[in-house]
This record gives sequence, structure tokens and C-alpha cells, in this order.
Amino acid sequence: MIEKKVPYEVDGKKFEGAIVYDESVSGKRPVLFMQPDWKGVCGDTIAQARLIAGKDYVVLMADMFGLGYGEKEKTQEDLMKSSRSVRNNFAFINACGGKALEALRAEAQKLGIIDASKTVAVGYCIGGGYVLEQARAGSDFKGVVVFHVTAPNPIEPGTKCDIKGRVLAIHGSADPVTPKPQMDALETELSDAKIDWQVMMFGGAVHSFCDPTVHAGPTRYDEKLCKKSYAMMREFFAEIV
Repeated sequence: MIEKKVPYEVDGKKFEGAIVYDESVSGKRPVLFMQPDWKGVCGDTIAQARLIAGKDYVVLMADMFGLGYGEKEKTQEDLMKSSRSVRNNFAFINACGGKALEALRAEAQKLGIIDASKTVAVGYCIGGGYVLEQARAGSDFKGVVVFHVTAPNPIEPGTKCDIKGRVLAIHGSADPVTPKPQMDALETELSDAKIDWQVMMFGGAVHSFCDPTVHAGPTRYDEKLCKKSYAMMREFFAEIV
């Protein structure tokens, strides 16, 4: 697996995303744009990117927090502060997410490894909230999958839902971070906008079941549910691209 860092700038601030792909595969593959969780681009989230890329996709990982953010260990308070500061800035989410997609996709095209007409997206936790905002704003994702999404509802209530493709949300029924009323509101929003959507709710599951670094409390990894989630993601995207 290859990891190629790609720099870009937004409002004078430096960011560095990553392209993750299997070098042994010949031919062009679909693009899988990834918004990682609040840890940003780091060893943990690159490991997730390797896993979902496999031999089928080229993963483009967005950096929403700035160059070097994922290089230092952070407290829960640090992570919460930085993720919320981004989450509360609708204009920045779309500017930075859009720039990440543009810069990463352009570099992957230079490498000759992607079919840019086949672009889908995933988001983990708060990254799921970010990617949903990008999708609402009309990004050209043919499909979006969010895993245990944090903040699934629009920052600005009443925001027009201009999602172009299908949506699959994979969630836990006992998630204390994003409780059922928020997921119900997402369903209502997608239905009202006549989006082709699905929500898979794992009974009794809590938050972060696809994060192997979390093992206790209201955020907890579940290997079985993570494998099921990725199988569902692959089946979902196979129908699209």
C-alpha cells in the first residue's frame, strides 16, 4: 500500500491530505474520498484508509485541521475543541473539504490511478458530519457512507439538501454521542429531499465501533460490527460504481 501526502492551502493555512492505494493493482479505480474522525490524518486513520481501499479503491484522505495536526497525541478535550471549531464553520467545511477533494483528485489523476467519474465518499464520526455537509452543498459524490456519524444534521437549520447520490448511514442504537432523534431528523431531511437513503442500525452498539483504538465506555470498537459495516459499504458502492 502506498501513502502519498498532498499539500494544499485554504485561506493561507497549510493542510496535507493523503492518497492511499495498492500499488500492485493495474488500471484505474474509483475514488473513495474519506473524511477521517477527529484525529485527522494520522497513523490510526491511515490504517483505516488502507483497509477500505483494498484493491478496489483509491482513497483520498482530507485534512480538515491543518498540517501536522495528527502528529502529536491529544487529549479528549483537545480533540473536542478542534473538531467543534470546524463543525461550527459551515463555510470552512465546504471550502476546505472541496479543496481537499480537488487537490487530491488532481494528484491521483496525474498518477493515472483513478476514474474520476466514479467518486464516492465515506466519513467517520465527526468526519461523517463534514462529508454530509459537503454532499448537501452539491459535491459530486455518487454515494456517501457514514460510520457512527457525529452531528449528522445541518449546521444551519433549513439548509437546502442538494445531495446528488445515495446515502447509507451505519449507526449504533445505543450511541450516546449521536442519539436516535438526530438520526430521525437526518432520515426526515433525506426523505423530504427525495434522496435514495438507507440507515442500518446495529442494536445495542455504541459510538466508534469502527475505531480499533477505542475499547471502553460510550465509544467502543466492535470487530464484528466493523467487518459487517465494511461489507455493507462495499456492496453499497458496488451497486453505484
